Amino acid sequence: MDAFYASVEQRDFPDLRGRPVAVGGSSLRGVVASASYEARVYGVRSAMPSITAKRLCPDLIFVKSRFDTYREVSQQIRAIFYEYTDLVEPLSLDEAYLDVTQNKKGYRSAMLIAHQIRARIFAETQLTASAGVSFNKFLAKVASDMNKPDGMKVILPEEAEAFLEALPIQKFHGIGKVTAEKMKRMGIFTGKDLKVHDELTLVKRFGKAGRHYFRIVRALDDRAVNPNRARKSIGAERTFREDLVRITDMEEKLGYLSRVVFDHMKRADNFGRTVTLKIKTADFVILTRSRSFSNELKSYRQLVKTVTALLRENQQAFEQVRLLGVSVSNLQREQPWEGIQLWFDFEEEE
Repeated sequence: MDAFYASVEQRDFPDLRGRPVAVGGSSLRGVVASASYEARVYGVRSAMPSITAKRLCPDLIFVKSRFDTYREVSQQIRAIFYEYTDLVEPLSLDEAYLDVTQNKKGYRSAMLIAHQIRARIFAETQLTASAGVSFNKFLAKVASDMNKPDGMKVILPEEAEAFLEALPIQKFHGIGKVTAEKMKRMGIFTGKDLKVHDELTLVKRFGKAGRHYFRIVRALDDRAVNPNRARKSIGAERTFREDLVRITDMEEKLGYLSRVVFDHMKRADNFGRTVTLKIKTADFVILTRSRSFSNELKSYRQLVKTVTALLRENQQAFEQVRLLGVSVSNLQREQPWEGIQLWFDFEEEE
């Protein structure tokens, strides 16, 4: 979907149409969850600190997120997917892989299916979607970002080699900003440059990820579309309107976040063995500390005790805190992925 959360807000509130909109955060605190294309012109992006976004775009309008609404729209879109194939692997509320090799319509053209799905989405939700069509997941993902918004990109098998060789290294899905900069220092600016390096060299420079880079630049990706993708963690986090200074205030917030996480685990009947505390300091340094147990944590009190201990054991590493998060992983049973937003990033109520 194109700027999904922001597009839903602009659809539902006409006065926001054509204006730069950021979902989540505020002009002073928090982070941007989604930015409209009018805001992106100024460099505003999701996961950007709100204060930075406001500096880049002084006219930026911040709106509160409405995840119940986004989830409802996501379900509408998902229903359209299932009219074409049962092999749907949701990545989030607004993105999914579809395997249409054998599809319910009997079509032999994936391009036709993508065109029909995009048209159906717009007709039923008044929102635009972009699609990538290719013969593996990596190429389809890269293609889906090529002609946004409201576009489609097809990469045929005979086009893959030339496409990847010409692709700027920062456009490779899975190669982030830090890795891209490291590659550029090695003289790797395009897929063609990456292809020069053998697998052993890439592993030495980038660890296990080096094998992945060696394969994807050659269009080698045999991952199947998995309709039963496992949920790996359950978590909640909060960005605070004012930085927390006192350890007792931090503990109070952790108690609330732990309750959100524990209640979600209890409803899902899916408890985990590893507890992780996330801290973002006033200067945006992110710290994570974890503790694992031999058995699943099935007590709210034990969860709070664990995250509080992690906080106190590491309090020398920070002075002021702008964000706290609690998550539990190593879940006791795999749970089918439903595209549910598990991480809650929201502000203190005024």
